[in-house]
Amino acid sequence: MPVVTEDAVRAALARVDDPEIRKPITELGMVKSVDIGSDSSVDIVVYLTTSACPMRTEITDRVSKAVADVPGVGRIRVDLDVMSDEQRTELRRSLRGDSAEPVIPFAQPGSLTRVYAVASGKGGVGKSSITVNLAAAMAKKGLSVGVLDADIYGHSIPRMLGTDARPTQVERMIMPPVAHDVKMISIAQFTKGNTPVVWRGPMLHRALQQFLADVFWGDLDILLLDLPPGTGDIAISIAQLIPSAEILVVTTPQPAAAEVAERAGAIALQTRQRVVGVVENMSWMEMPDGSRMDVFGSGGGQVVADRLTKAVGAKVPLLGQIPLEQAVRVAGDEGVPIVLRDPESAAGKALIAVADKLSVRQRGLAGMSLSIDTTRHL
Repeated sequence: MPVVTEDAVRAALARVDDPEIRKPITELGMVKSVDIGSDSSVDIVVYLTTSACPMRTEITDRVSKAVADVPGVGRIRVDLDVMSDEQRTELRRSLRGDSAEPVIPFAQPGSLTRVYAVASGKGGVGKSSITVNLAAAMAKKGLSVGVLDADIYGHSIPRMLGTDARPTQVERMIMPPVAHDVKMISIAQFTKGNTPVVWRGPMLHRALQQFLADVFWGDLDILLLDLPPGTGDIAISIAQLIPSAEILVVTTPQPAAAEVAERAGAIALQTRQRVVGVVENMSWMEMPDGSRMDVFGSGGGQVVADRLTKAVGAKVPLLGQIPLEQAVRVAGDEGVPIVLRDPESAAGKALIAVADKLSVRQRGLAGMSLSIDTTRHL
Protein backbone atom coordinates (compact mmCIF):
# COMPACT_ATOMS: atom_id res chain seq x y z
CA MET A 1 0.00 0.00 0.00
CA PRO A 2 1.25 3.54 -0.75
CA VAL A 3 2.44 5.52 2.26
CA VAL A 4 0.07 8.38 3.05
CA THR A 5 1.90 11.63 3.77
CA GLU A 6 0.69 14.92 5.15
CA ASP A 7 1.98 16.67 2.04
CA ALA A 8 -0.21 14.46 -0.14
CA VAL A 9 -3.27 15.16 2.00
CA ARG A 10 -2.64 18.90 2.01
CA ALA A 11 -2.17 18.83 -1.76
CA ALA A 12 -5.63 17.24 -2.04
CA LEU A 13 -7.08 19.87 0.31
CA ALA A 14 -5.60 22.60 -1.90
CA ARG A 15 -8.11 21.52 -4.54
CA VAL A 16 -11.06 22.12 -2.21
CA ASP A 17 -12.66 25.54 -2.65
CA ASP A 18 -14.76 27.21 0.02
CA PRO A 19 -18.31 27.20 -1.43
CA GLU A 20 -18.91 30.88 -0.66
CA ILE A 21 -15.50 32.50 -1.15
CA ARG A 22 -14.53 30.25 -4.11
CA LYS A 23 -10.87 30.00 -3.07
CA PRO A 24 -8.91 26.98 -1.77
CA ILE A 25 -9.41 26.34 1.93
CA THR A 26 -5.64 25.97 2.34
CA GLU A 27 -5.13 29.47 0.93
CA LEU A 28 -7.80 30.85 3.29
CA GLY A 29 -6.18 29.38 6.40
CA MET A 30 -9.14 27.08 7.02
CA VAL A 31 -7.13 23.87 7.58
CA LYS A 32 -6.38 23.70 11.30
CA SER A 33 -4.64 20.32 11.42
CA VAL A 34 -3.97 17.11 9.53
CA ASP A 35 -3.13 13.94 11.47
CA ILE A 36 -2.30 10.61 9.86
CA GLY A 37 -2.59 7.40 11.88
CA SER A 38 -0.43 4.29 11.67
CA ASP A 39 -3.32 2.57 9.85
CA SER A 40 -3.36 5.34 7.19
CA SER A 41 -6.46 6.89 8.73
CA VAL A 42 -6.68 10.67 8.34
CA ASP A 43 -8.12 13.13 10.84
CA ILE A 44 -8.63 16.67 9.58
CA VAL A 45 -9.86 19.73 11.46
CA VAL A 46 -11.27 22.54 9.34
CA TYR A 47 -12.02 26.07 10.51
CA LEU A 48 -15.41 27.54 9.64
CA THR A 49 -15.61 31.30 9.26
CA THR A 50 -18.59 31.46 11.65
CA SER A 51 -20.33 28.97 13.93
CA ALA A 52 -23.55 29.41 11.95
CA CYS A 53 -21.88 28.72 8.59
CA PRO A 54 -24.62 27.30 6.33
CA MET A 55 -22.05 25.45 4.20
CA ARG A 56 -20.65 23.22 6.96
CA THR A 57 -22.07 20.03 5.45
CA GLU A 58 -20.88 20.87 1.95
CA ILE A 59 -17.39 21.75 3.21
CA THR A 60 -17.21 18.44 5.10
CA ASP A 61 -18.30 16.51 2.02
CA ARG A 62 -15.83 18.30 -0.27
CA VAL A 63 -12.94 17.64 2.11
CA SER A 64 -13.85 13.98 2.52
CA LYS A 65 -14.14 13.40 -1.22
CA ALA A 66 -10.85 15.17 -1.99
CA VAL A 67 -8.86 13.24 0.64
CA ALA A 68 -10.46 9.93 -0.39
CA ASP A 69 -8.68 10.32 -3.75
CA VAL A 70 -5.25 10.16 -2.07
CA PRO A 71 -3.79 6.68 -2.73
CA GLY A 72 -3.67 4.45 0.34
CA VAL A 73 -5.94 6.53 2.58
CA GLY A 74 -8.05 4.59 5.07
CA ARG A 75 -10.72 5.98 7.36
CA ILE A 76 -11.34 9.73 7.02
CA ARG A 77 -12.74 11.90 9.79
CA VAL A 78 -13.44 15.60 9.36
CA ASP A 79 -14.03 17.75 12.44
CA LEU A 80 -15.03 21.41 12.40
CA ASP A 81 -13.83 24.32 14.49
CA VAL A 82 -14.57 28.05 14.29
CA MET A 83 -12.14 30.84 13.49
CA SER A 84 -11.21 33.28 16.23
CA ASP A 85 -11.83 37.00 15.85
CA GLU A 86 -8.16 37.46 14.96
CA GLN A 87 -8.34 34.79 12.28
CA ARG A 88 -11.45 36.34 10.75
CA THR A 89 -9.70 39.71 10.70
CA GLU A 90 -6.74 38.17 8.90
CA LEU A 91 -9.07 36.46 6.43
CA ARG A 92 -10.82 39.74 5.69
CA ARG A 93 -7.49 41.47 5.17
CA SER A 94 -6.29 38.76 2.79
CA LEU A 95 -9.45 39.13 0.71
CA ARG A 96 -10.17 42.84 0.91
CA GLY A 97 -6.95 44.48 2.05
CA ASP A 98 -6.53 46.95 4.91
CA SER A 99 -8.86 49.64 3.61
CA ALA A 100 -10.69 51.29 6.51
CA GLU A 101 -13.85 51.61 4.42
CA PRO A 102 -15.08 49.05 1.89
CA VAL A 103 -14.77 50.18 -1.71
CA ILE A 104 -16.84 49.22 -4.73
CA PRO A 105 -14.46 47.04 -6.77
CA PHE A 106 -16.46 47.48 -9.98
CA ALA A 107 -15.98 51.25 -9.84
CA GLN A 108 -12.18 51.04 -9.72
CA PRO A 109 -10.25 52.01 -12.88
CA GLY A 110 -8.62 48.58 -13.20
CA SER A 111 -11.83 46.55 -12.90
CA LEU A 112 -12.35 44.05 -15.73
CA THR A 113 -15.83 43.02 -14.59
CA ARG A 114 -18.50 43.81 -17.16
CA VAL A 115 -21.48 45.32 -15.34
CA TYR A 116 -24.88 45.23 -17.04
CA ALA A 117 -27.80 47.17 -15.55
CA VAL A 118 -30.93 45.40 -16.81
CA ALA A 119 -33.60 48.08 -17.15
CA SER A 120 -37.17 48.41 -18.34
CA GLY A 121 -39.55 51.31 -18.66
CA LYS A 122 -42.47 49.50 -17.04
CA GLY A 123 -43.12 46.41 -14.95
CA GLY A 124 -44.36 43.09 -16.28
CA VAL A 125 -42.05 42.82 -19.30
CA GLY A 126 -40.00 39.96 -17.83
CA LYS A 127 -36.88 41.91 -16.87
CA SER A 128 -36.06 39.71 -13.86
CA SER A 129 -36.66 36.55 -15.86
CA ILE A 130 -34.25 37.79 -18.53
CA THR A 131 -31.69 38.64 -15.83
CA VAL A 132 -31.64 35.23 -14.13
CA ASN A 133 -31.59 33.34 -17.42
CA LEU A 134 -28.69 35.41 -18.77
CA ALA A 135 -26.82 34.88 -15.49
CA ALA A 136 -27.40 31.11 -15.48
CA ALA A 137 -26.42 30.79 -19.15
CA MET A 138 -23.21 32.76 -18.62
CA ALA A 139 -22.30 30.73 -15.52
CA LYS A 140 -22.88 27.52 -17.47
CA LYS A 141 -20.30 28.77 -19.99
CA GLY A 142 -17.77 28.85 -17.16
CA LEU A 143 -17.87 32.57 -16.40
CA SER A 144 -17.88 33.90 -12.85
CA VAL A 145 -21.25 35.65 -12.55
CA GLY A 146 -23.07 37.67 -9.90
CA VAL A 147 -26.59 39.08 -9.72
CA LEU A 148 -27.55 42.05 -7.58
CA ASP A 149 -31.29 42.36 -7.05
CA ALA A 150 -31.54 46.14 -7.20
CA ASP A 151 -35.33 46.03 -7.36
CA ILE A 152 -35.61 46.70 -3.64
CA TYR A 153 -39.40 47.03 -3.59
CA GLY A 154 -40.20 44.25 -6.07
CA HIS A 155 -37.40 41.77 -5.41
CA SER A 156 -37.81 38.36 -7.05
CA ILE A 157 -34.32 37.07 -7.85
CA PRO A 158 -34.01 34.56 -4.95
CA ARG A 159 -37.20 32.74 -5.96
CA MET A 160 -36.24 32.69 -9.63
CA LEU A 161 -32.83 31.22 -8.77
CA GLY A 162 -34.44 28.72 -6.43
CA THR A 163 -32.81 29.56 -3.12
CA ASP A 164 -33.84 30.89 0.27
CA ALA A 165 -30.27 30.82 1.62
CA ARG A 166 -29.17 33.72 3.79
CA PRO A 167 -25.80 35.44 3.45
CA THR A 168 -23.17 34.86 6.12
CA GLN A 169 -21.04 37.67 7.49
CA VAL A 170 -17.33 37.59 8.22
CA GLU A 171 -16.48 40.79 10.06
CA ARG A 172 -17.66 43.49 7.64
CA MET A 173 -17.81 41.18 4.63
CA ILE A 174 -21.08 39.67 3.44
CA MET A 175 -20.75 36.33 1.68
CA PRO A 176 -23.42 36.03 -1.04
CA PRO A 177 -25.28 32.73 -1.45
CA VAL A 178 -24.67 30.79 -4.66
CA ALA A 179 -27.39 29.21 -6.79
CA HIS A 180 -26.75 27.51 -10.15
CA ASP A 181 -23.13 28.76 -9.86
CA VAL A 182 -24.39 32.35 -9.69
CA LYS A 183 -23.56 34.57 -6.71
CA MET A 184 -26.56 36.63 -5.68
CA ILE A 185 -27.64 39.23 -3.17
CA SER A 186 -31.10 40.64 -2.53
CA ILE A 187 -32.88 42.60 0.17
CA ALA A 188 -35.19 39.57 0.38
CA GLN A 189 -32.37 37.76 2.19
CA PHE A 190 -32.46 40.32 4.99
CA THR A 191 -36.21 40.67 5.54
CA LYS A 192 -38.57 38.36 7.37
CA GLY A 193 -41.04 36.46 5.23
CA ASN A 194 -42.69 38.60 2.58
CA THR A 195 -42.35 41.83 4.55
CA PRO A 196 -42.49 44.87 2.24
CA VAL A 197 -39.61 47.34 2.13
CA VAL A 198 -40.78 50.92 2.72
CA TRP A 199 -37.79 53.18 2.15
CA ARG A 200 -37.14 56.57 0.64
CA GLY A 201 -34.39 57.43 -1.84
CA PRO A 202 -31.42 57.87 0.57
CA MET A 203 -32.07 54.46 2.14
CA LEU A 204 -32.21 52.83 -1.29
CA HIS A 205 -28.89 54.42 -2.24
CA ARG A 206 -27.26 53.22 0.97
CA ALA A 207 -28.57 49.68 0.48
CA LEU A 208 -27.13 49.54 -3.04
CA GLN A 209 -23.83 50.92 -1.81
CA GLN A 210 -23.61 48.19 0.82
CA PHE A 211 -24.53 45.45 -1.63
CA LEU A 212 -21.77 46.63 -3.96
CA ALA A 213 -19.05 47.35 -1.40
CA ASP A 214 -19.70 45.12 1.63
CA VAL A 215 -20.54 41.95 -0.32
CA PHE A 216 -17.48 39.88 -1.21
CA TRP A 217 -18.17 39.23 -4.88
CA GLY A 218 -14.71 37.91 -5.66
CA ASP A 219 -13.27 38.14 -9.16
CA LEU A 220 -16.40 38.35 -11.32
CA ASP A 221 -16.46 38.28 -15.09
CA ILE A 222 -20.04 39.57 -15.22
CA LEU A 223 -22.25 41.41 -12.73
CA LEU A 224 -25.93 41.77 -13.64
CA LEU A 225 -28.04 44.37 -11.84
CA ASP A 226 -31.78 43.75 -11.90
CA LEU A 227 -33.12 47.31 -11.77
CA PRO A 228 -36.66 48.31 -10.85
CA PRO A 229 -38.87 49.61 -13.68
CA GLY A 230 -38.53 53.26 -14.65
CA THR A 231 -35.88 55.93 -14.29
CA GLY A 232 -36.00 56.75 -10.58
CA ASP A 233 -33.63 56.75 -7.62
CA ILE A 234 -32.06 53.35 -8.25
CA ALA A 235 -31.06 54.10 -11.84
CA ILE A 236 -29.48 57.37 -10.73
CA SER A 237 -27.65 55.69 -7.83
CA ILE A 238 -26.23 53.01 -10.12
CA ALA A 239 -24.87 55.70 -12.42
CA GLN A 240 -23.21 57.41 -9.48
CA LEU A 241 -21.84 54.25 -7.84
CA ILE A 242 -20.74 52.39 -10.99
CA PRO A 243 -20.30 54.86 -13.87
CA SER A 244 -18.96 52.05 -16.08
CA ALA A 245 -22.21 50.03 -15.87
CA GLU A 246 -23.84 49.49 -19.26
CA ILE A 247 -27.60 49.54 -19.75
CA LEU A 248 -29.46 46.55 -21.17
CA VAL A 249 -33.05 47.49 -22.06
CA VAL A 250 -35.86 44.92 -21.90
CA THR A 251 -39.17 45.54 -23.64
CA THR A 252 -42.12 43.71 -25.16
CA PRO A 253 -43.22 44.19 -28.80
CA GLN A 254 -46.26 46.37 -28.10
CA PRO A 255 -45.89 50.08 -28.93
CA ALA A 256 -46.97 51.27 -25.47
CA ALA A 257 -44.24 49.22 -23.77
CA ALA A 258 -41.68 50.22 -26.40
CA GLU A 259 -42.28 53.93 -25.82
CA VAL A 260 -41.71 53.55 -22.09
CA ALA A 261 -38.67 51.30 -22.61
CA GLU A 262 -37.13 53.98 -24.80
CA ARG A 263 -37.18 56.34 -21.81
CA ALA A 264 -35.36 53.78 -19.67
CA GLY A 265 -32.58 53.57 -22.23
CA ALA A 266 -32.47 57.29 -22.88
CA ILE A 267 -31.40 57.89 -19.27
CA ALA A 268 -27.93 57.13 -20.63
CA LEU A 269 -27.93 60.65 -22.11
CA GLN A 270 -27.98 62.08 -18.59
CA THR A 271 -25.75 59.49 -16.89
CA ARG A 272 -23.16 59.22 -19.69
CA GLN A 273 -23.52 55.45 -19.70
CA ARG A 274 -23.52 53.12 -22.69
CA VAL A 275 -26.62 51.27 -23.87
CA VAL A 276 -25.36 47.80 -24.72
CA GLY A 277 -28.52 46.69 -26.48
CA VAL A 278 -32.21 45.81 -26.39
CA VAL A 279 -33.90 42.47 -25.66
CA GLU A 280 -37.47 42.01 -26.84
CA ASN A 281 -39.33 39.60 -24.56
CA MET A 282 -42.61 37.75 -25.22
CA SER A 283 -42.11 38.39 -28.93
CA TRP A 284 -44.55 35.74 -30.16
CA MET A 285 -46.22 32.49 -29.22
CA GLU A 286 -45.49 29.43 -31.29
CA MET A 287 -48.67 27.56 -32.16
CA PRO A 288 -49.08 23.77 -32.51
CA ASP A 289 -49.27 24.07 -36.31
CA GLY A 290 -45.90 25.89 -36.43
CA SER A 291 -47.35 29.36 -37.00
CA ARG A 292 -46.70 32.32 -34.71
CA MET A 293 -49.21 34.42 -32.82
CA ASP A 294 -48.09 37.98 -32.08
CA VAL A 295 -49.85 38.22 -28.71
CA PHE A 296 -48.37 41.63 -27.91
CA GLY A 297 -47.94 42.97 -31.42
CA SER A 298 -44.61 43.08 -33.21
CA GLY A 299 -41.60 45.25 -33.90
CA GLY A 300 -41.33 47.07 -30.56
CA GLY A 301 -37.82 45.86 -29.81
CA GLN A 302 -36.41 47.02 -33.13
CA VAL A 303 -38.17 50.36 -32.77
CA VAL A 304 -36.57 50.89 -29.34
CA ALA A 305 -33.14 49.90 -30.68
CA ASP A 306 -33.44 52.26 -33.66
CA ARG A 307 -34.66 55.20 -31.61
CA LEU A 308 -31.98 54.74 -28.96
CA THR A 309 -29.34 54.51 -31.68
CA LYS A 310 -30.46 57.90 -32.95
CA ALA A 311 -30.82 59.40 -29.46
CA VAL A 312 -27.44 58.36 -28.03
CA GLY A 313 -25.50 58.67 -31.28
CA ALA A 314 -24.10 55.12 -31.13
CA LYS A 315 -25.29 51.79 -32.44
CA VAL A 316 -27.74 50.10 -30.08
CA PRO A 317 -28.46 46.59 -31.40
CA LEU A 318 -31.51 44.40 -30.92
CA LEU A 319 -29.72 41.53 -29.20
CA GLY A 320 -32.55 39.02 -29.35
CA GLN A 321 -36.25 38.23 -29.41
CA ILE A 322 -37.52 35.81 -26.77
CA PRO A 323 -40.71 33.89 -27.59
CA LEU A 324 -43.57 33.67 -25.10
CA GLU A 325 -43.52 30.19 -23.54
CA GLN A 326 -45.33 28.89 -20.47
CA ALA A 327 -42.25 26.83 -19.60
CA VAL A 328 -40.26 30.02 -18.95
CA ARG A 329 -42.77 31.08 -16.30
CA VAL A 330 -42.89 27.61 -14.74
CA ALA A 331 -39.10 27.40 -14.63
CA GLY A 332 -38.88 30.79 -12.94
CA ASP A 333 -41.48 29.89 -10.33
CA GLU A 334 -39.65 26.64 -9.57
CA GLY A 335 -36.22 28.26 -9.39
CA VAL A 336 -34.55 26.53 -12.34
CA PRO A 337 -34.03 28.97 -15.26
CA ILE A 338 -35.23 27.71 -18.63
CA VAL A 339 -31.66 27.90 -20.04
CA LEU A 340 -30.78 25.11 -17.60
CA ARG A 341 -34.04 23.17 -17.51
CA ASP A 342 -34.69 23.11 -21.27
CA PRO A 343 -31.84 24.77 -23.18
CA GLU A 344 -33.13 23.35 -26.47
CA SER A 345 -36.50 25.11 -26.18
CA ALA A 346 -37.09 28.11 -28.43
CA ALA A 347 -36.88 30.52 -25.48
CA GLY A 348 -33.86 28.73 -24.04
CA LYS A 349 -31.97 28.96 -27.33
CA ALA A 350 -32.85 32.66 -27.77
CA LEU A 351 -31.73 33.52 -24.22
CA ILE A 352 -28.48 31.58 -24.59
CA ALA A 353 -27.79 33.43 -27.85
CA VAL A 354 -28.17 36.78 -26.06
CA ALA A 355 -25.92 35.59 -23.23
CA ASP A 356 -23.30 34.55 -25.78
CA LYS A 357 -23.31 38.02 -27.35
CA LEU A 358 -22.87 39.72 -23.97
CA SER A 359 -20.20 37.25 -22.83
CA VAL A 360 -17.77 37.57 -25.73
CA ARG A 361 -17.75 41.35 -26.05
CA GLN A 362 -14.35 42.96 -25.78
CA ARG A 363 -14.20 45.72 -23.22
CA GLY A 364 -11.76 48.14 -24.85
CA LEU A 365 -12.76 51.60 -23.64
CA ALA A 366 -16.47 50.82 -23.92
CA GLY A 367 -17.99 50.81 -20.49
CA MET A 368 -14.78 51.93 -18.78
CA SER A 369 -14.89 54.85 -16.37
CA LEU A 370 -13.23 57.95 -17.81
CA SER A 371 -13.35 59.76 -14.44
CA ILE A 372 -16.32 61.88 -15.51
CA ASP A 373 -18.23 63.34 -12.58
CA THR A 374 -21.71 62.09 -13.41
CA THR A 375 -23.24 63.59 -10.28
CA ARG A 376 -23.23 67.10 -11.72
CA HIS A 377 -25.38 65.91 -14.63
CA LEU A 378 -28.06 64.37 -12.40
